[in-house]
Amino acid sequence: MIKYFCHIIAGLFFFSLRATAQPPPPRPISVYANPAQGMIFGAFFQGSSGGTVILSPDGSRTSTGSLILANLGYPYSPALFQIDANVGTVVSIMNGPDATLTGSNGGSITVHLGVASTGSSFTTTIASPGRTQVWIGGTLSVGNPLSNPSGSYSGSFSVTFIQQ
Repeated sequence: MIKYFCHIIAGLFFFSLRATAQPPPPRPISVYANPAQGMIFGAFFQGSSGGTVILSPDGSRTSTGSLILANLGYPYSPALFQIDANVGTVVSIMNGPDATLTGSNGGSITVHLGVASTGSSFTTTIASPGRTQVWIGGTLSVGNPLSNPSGSYSGSFSVTFIQQ
């Protein structure tokens, strides 16, 4: 955009030009995964038929089937990601495929990623160096004790954050 300013000096016309350009292009977003705040399903007891443990983005936990949630001092939480972006940046979230977790005593279980606390798309409102927090829950599918023996299960999953 070009703006014109006209000044009258001693009966002469003098034009000065001041050019302005659009703001710099948006900077790429930065995504930070907090290793201390991964997706943790906590402790539970298996019944004979298995079931699911469901973590919501708000941190609540429920179960289905013959699983009984236990509060034995083991934490549980959805995964936390922090987004550093210019205010007004539109970000979409795309969950990866279901993840397979392997057990310390054998067996494997599946995690299906759930919804994010921000929804599948959001606009950032926090200026850098602040970060937008995105909590993502999931559903853990557990079989019977023979196919999924008690123990610790671990693995990784993927989430893609797309700047629009």
